[in-house]
Amino acid sequence: MLAAGLQDFMQQIVSGLAAGGIYALLALALVIIHRSTGVINFAQGEMATLSAYIAWWLIATHGWRYWPAFAGTLVISFAGGVGIHRLVIRPVERGSVLRIVIVTIGLLVAINGFVLWKWGGEPQQLRGPFGVRTFDIGGVIVAAHDLGTIAVALGIVFLLWLLFQYTKVGLALRAVAVNPEEARLVGIRVSWMLALGWGLAAALGAVAGMLTAPTVGLDPNMMAAMLIYAFAAAVLGGIDSPIGAVVGGLSLGVLLNLLSYGSQYGAFDWFTEELRLPMALLVILVVLLVRPQGIFGKPEVKRV
Repeated sequence: MLAAGLQDFMQQIVSGLAAGGIYALLALALVIIHRSTGVINFAQGEMATLSAYIAWWLIATHGWRYWPAFAGTLVISFAGGVGIHRLVIRPVERGSVLRIVIVTIGLLVAINGFVLWKWGGEPQQLRGPFGVRTFDIGGVIVAAHDLGTIAVALGIVFLLWLLFQYTKVGLALRAVAVNPEEARLVGIRVSWMLALGWGLAAALGAVAGMLTAPTVGLDPNMMAAMLIYAFAAAVLGGIDSPIGAVVGGLSLGVLLNLLSYGSQYGAFDWFTEELRLPMALLVILVVLLVRPQGIFGKPEVKRV
């Protein structure tokens, strides 16, 4: 059996990995969009929130079980992401970066307004599929929801890795992200690959939203803070690096939990729960000042 202090420490590690898995999924969605458009999708959090509401609507109104609703929401979110690109982003993607940023901010406001209009601002409860059970693993008490969240997050990341490494569609997506003009010359339909990227990002956001709602409650603004954490994770790992998004998300989740743990024992008594979000912003600032490309990003090379 482990000592009590070490048990608490390991529990914080597992909980941090669970939270970090959600950050990683949302950060990965940000990276996919950034690699293809060069901008941050500020509506990513609202898209994830809308997806969580769709899952809740399927379960509460239509009586679906969780996992069929989970799969149905992924399909709807993917189609919605493709549709957003084709109808909203594509007409402005050849314009300035500022124009696309403004469009994503407009999407944020529009989606948030739709959620409020459709379902109201009252918090709802989306129950997770893992229950409230706990497991004793070598003396460490681990919540089933944390284990399930980690498993789902890593499973999604593994499936994406298979997609990008071993399928023609994945190779085409990578080619478009690296050099869209050359990809177009070899016959790749760049516009549809970009739309597919938006669809994948929307589906990743949907998973993040559905995993977040059972712990924080379902409300129209539940993913606002999560988007900041995800952005910090993406910057930490490298805004153009998918693996960096995953490592950055997991690292940030563990870091914030360990700071909270240390504050309980006097090691970081200045750190409170209210400082979690400012700490994520501090991570962004420090990384941009010290290593702007992030841990796994490549430094920008300019010819003199």
